[in-house]
Amino acid sequence: MTDSAQFPAPAEGILATLFITVRSVARSRDFYSRVLGGTVVVEENPCIVKLSNTWLLMNPGGPPTPDKPGITVVDYEPGDTTSIFLNLRVADIHACYEQWKAKGAQFVTPPIDRVAEIRCYLRDPDGYLIEVGQSTGLLHGEHAAKRPEDLPG
Repeated sequence: MTDSAQFPAPAEGILATLFITVRSVARSRDFYSRVLGGTVVVEENPCIVKLSNTWLLMNPGGPPTPDKPGITVVDYEPGDTTSIFLNLRVADIHACYEQWKAKGAQFVTPPIDRVAEIRCYLRDPDGYLIEVGQSTGLLHGEHAAKRPEDLPG
């Protein structure tokens, strides 16, 4: 199935998409469409899911190709460190948390109020970290406290 009206192909300018390497396209497609409410644009090769105003491309890893010689795309190894994650901003974090949890989403913690925002994290089927946040204090000029490592000197 291809929904060409939803296909991420700009007529001009640039459009950003996020590619994630997945172990099972079907499992990830189900998570991003059924659990998070995305729209499947292309089912496979690569799977494309429109999630609100962004697109996720999903495919298994693979060896180098002529357009990326010497570069192998590998599966993400989940653990206690990460250097990149998807950040989703929502209007009602508590409603999203309850809805997605009821559909099987595995949250790290419930939503926590951090003054500038309320946020929590979940993991997708491959272990990718996803931040879910609702701006609260930030809308009124309140920011989260600076971490000691962010202070000058």
